[in-house]
Amino acid sequence: EPKRKAVFGSVGRRIPYRIVHVINQDGESLGTMHRAEALKLMDQHNLKLVPLRENTEPPVYRLMTGQQIHEEQLKRAEKKKANPNPGMVQKELSFSSAIAKNDLETKTKQITQWIEKKYHVKVTIRQAK
Repeated sequence: EPKRKAVFGSVGRRIPYRIVHVINQDGESLGTMHRAEALKLMDQHNLKLVPLRENTEPPVYRLMTGQQIHEEQLKRAEKKKANPNPGMVQKELSFSSAIAKNDLETKTKQITQWIEKKYHVKVTIRQAK
Protein backbone atom coordinates (compact mmCIF):
# COMPACT_ATOMS: atom_id res chain seq x y z
CA GLU A 1 0.00 0.00 0.00
CA PRO A 2 1.55 3.35 -0.99
CA LYS A 3 2.18 5.90 1.74
CA ARG A 4 -0.48 8.55 1.92
CA LYS A 5 0.10 12.07 3.14
CA ALA A 6 -1.50 12.69 6.50
CA VAL A 7 -4.09 15.34 5.76
CA PHE A 8 -5.18 17.37 8.76
CA GLY A 9 -8.88 17.98 8.50
CA SER A 10 -12.34 16.89 9.48
CA VAL A 11 -13.23 13.22 9.11
CA GLY A 12 -16.90 14.05 8.89
CA ARG A 13 -18.92 11.01 9.86
CA ARG A 14 -16.33 8.44 8.77
CA ILE A 15 -14.81 7.26 12.03
CA PRO A 16 -13.46 3.71 11.73
CA TYR A 17 -13.22 3.21 15.51
CA ARG A 18 -16.10 2.33 17.85
CA ILE A 19 -14.56 3.92 20.95
CA VAL A 20 -12.70 7.24 20.76
CA HIS A 21 -11.20 9.74 23.21
CA VAL A 22 -12.66 13.19 22.57
CA ILE A 23 -11.17 16.61 23.34
CA ASN A 24 -13.34 19.71 23.05
CA GLN A 25 -12.47 22.88 21.10
CA ASP A 26 -10.88 24.46 24.21
CA GLY A 27 -8.46 21.53 24.65
CA GLU A 28 -10.27 19.96 27.61
CA SER A 29 -10.69 16.19 27.67
CA LEU A 30 -14.28 14.97 27.43
CA GLY A 31 -13.19 11.38 28.04
CA THR A 32 -13.68 8.14 26.17
CA MET A 33 -16.98 7.66 24.38
CA HIS A 34 -18.70 5.73 21.62
CA ARG A 35 -18.41 7.26 18.14
CA ALA A 36 -22.19 7.86 18.04
CA GLU A 37 -21.91 10.11 21.12
CA ALA A 38 -18.95 11.95 19.56
CA LEU A 39 -20.95 12.52 16.37
CA LYS A 40 -23.91 13.77 18.41
CA LEU A 41 -21.64 16.28 20.20
CA MET A 42 -20.24 17.34 16.85
CA ASP A 43 -23.74 18.04 15.50
CA GLN A 44 -24.99 19.78 18.68
CA HIS A 45 -22.12 22.26 18.80
CA ASN A 46 -21.81 22.61 15.00
CA LEU A 47 -18.13 21.54 15.11
CA LYS A 48 -15.97 19.17 13.14
CA LEU A 49 -14.26 16.03 14.46
CA VAL A 50 -10.54 15.92 13.68
CA PRO A 51 -8.17 12.99 14.36
CA LEU A 52 -5.15 13.94 16.48
CA ARG A 53 -3.58 10.56 17.29
CA GLU A 54 -5.11 7.51 15.62
CA ASN A 55 -2.33 5.09 16.56
CA THR A 56 -3.13 5.24 20.30
CA GLU A 57 -5.67 3.16 22.18
CA PRO A 58 -8.30 4.61 22.13
CA PRO A 59 -7.67 7.01 19.22
CA VAL A 60 -7.81 10.70 20.11
CA TYR A 61 -10.14 13.05 18.23
CA ARG A 62 -10.74 16.75 18.78
CA LEU A 63 -13.80 18.88 18.16
CA MET A 64 -12.74 21.99 16.22
CA THR A 65 -14.28 24.88 14.34
CA GLY A 66 -13.46 25.37 10.67
CA GLN A 67 -11.27 28.36 11.63
CA GLN A 68 -9.27 26.25 14.12
CA ILE A 69 -8.71 23.56 11.48
CA HIS A 70 -7.51 26.17 8.99
CA GLU A 71 -5.10 27.71 11.53
CA GLU A 72 -3.71 24.27 12.42
CA GLN A 73 -3.18 23.46 8.73
CA LEU A 74 -1.25 26.73 8.30
CA LYS A 75 0.90 25.96 11.38
CA ARG A 76 1.74 22.50 10.06
CA ALA A 77 2.61 23.88 6.62
CA GLU A 78 4.98 26.45 8.18
CA LYS A 79 6.56 23.76 10.35
CA LYS A 80 7.07 21.53 7.34
CA LYS A 81 8.76 24.37 5.44
CA ALA A 82 11.04 25.13 8.40
CA ASN A 83 12.25 21.53 8.82
CA PRO A 84 14.70 20.25 6.23
CA ASN A 85 13.25 17.47 4.14
CA PRO A 86 14.79 14.09 5.07
CA GLY A 87 14.46 13.02 1.44
CA MET A 88 16.57 15.96 0.22
CA VAL A 89 18.47 15.17 -2.96
CA GLN A 90 22.21 15.60 -2.70
CA LYS A 91 24.35 15.76 -5.82
CA GLU A 92 28.09 15.28 -5.79
CA LEU A 93 30.55 16.45 -8.41
CA SER A 94 34.25 15.66 -8.45
CA PHE A 95 36.95 16.97 -10.77
CA SER A 96 40.67 17.55 -11.00
CA SER A 97 42.37 20.90 -10.38
CA ALA A 98 43.83 20.59 -13.91
CA ILE A 99 40.37 20.65 -15.52
CA ALA A 100 40.06 22.25 -18.95
CA LYS A 101 38.23 25.58 -19.21
CA ASN A 102 35.34 24.17 -21.30
CA ASP A 103 34.84 21.24 -18.91
CA LEU A 104 34.80 23.62 -15.95
CA GLU A 105 32.13 25.79 -17.63
CA THR A 106 29.99 22.72 -18.38
CA LYS A 107 30.21 21.50 -14.79
CA THR A 108 29.45 25.00 -13.48
CA LYS A 109 26.26 25.08 -15.58
CA GLN A 110 25.29 21.68 -14.15
CA ILE A 111 25.85 22.89 -10.59
CA THR A 112 23.74 26.00 -11.31
CA GLN A 113 20.86 23.82 -12.57
CA TRP A 114 21.01 21.62 -9.46
CA ILE A 115 20.97 24.63 -7.15
CA GLU A 116 17.94 26.06 -8.99
CA LYS A 117 16.19 22.72 -8.36
CA LYS A 118 17.00 23.19 -4.64
CA TYR A 119 19.36 20.20 -4.54
CA HIS A 120 22.24 20.10 -2.10
CA VAL A 121 25.49 20.14 -4.08
CA LYS A 122 28.82 18.78 -2.88
CA VAL A 123 31.88 19.64 -4.99
CA THR A 124 35.19 17.82 -4.60
CA ILE A 125 38.36 19.10 -6.26
CA ARG A 126 41.26 16.67 -6.52
CA GLN A 127 44.78 17.96 -6.87
CA ALA A 128 46.34 17.22 -10.24
CA LYS A 129 49.50 15.09 -10.21
